[in-house]
Amino acid sequence: MPRNNVFLFFLVFSFFLTSCDSNRVFDVYESVPNKWHKDSVISFKITPPDSIHPYNLFVNLRNTNAYKYNNLFLIVEMGFPHGRTVKDTLEYRMAAPSGELLGTGFSDVKENKLWYKEQVVFEEVGEYTVNIRHAMREHGKVNGVEELEGVTDIGFRIEKPINN
Repeated sequence: MPRNNVFLFFLVFSFFLTSCDSNRVFDVYESVPNKWHKDSVISFKITPPDSIHPYNLFVNLRNTNAYKYNNLFLIVEMGFPHGRTVKDTLEYRMAAPSGELLGTGFSDVKENKLWYKEQVVFEEVGEYTVNIRHAMREHGKVNGVEELEGVTDIGFRIEKPINN
């Protein structure tokens, strides 16, 4: 019987934590099977709630200790409903100078909430597409890292700014 009480406590506590995230508008993850191939694109289809208010956009990433780099290069492409596309090459720091991975989490899986864009107004009504792929290169090498190890999930998040 006590085991059921512990389970019930964690279930209620988890629900409480997720329901407290009132700034979240969109938050979806896609799993990366084993290794993230350089040609593999993670895509998200988004229909924003309105075309008036500004939102903050994030790339979320979960990685394990198998991630051996201190940074991460991503190419993020946003496709607008009426055909326009914006492509950004982004760099994020993933480890401290000591080599310890950054991010939150108590196990060997770290979660990173990486800024993509701030105060974005989705002026076009309709469905947006966000495509994410890695652009990692090893120091001194021309060709990209074929298969990136240690990344388990890629996510995209839209949230209301805290002052809204």
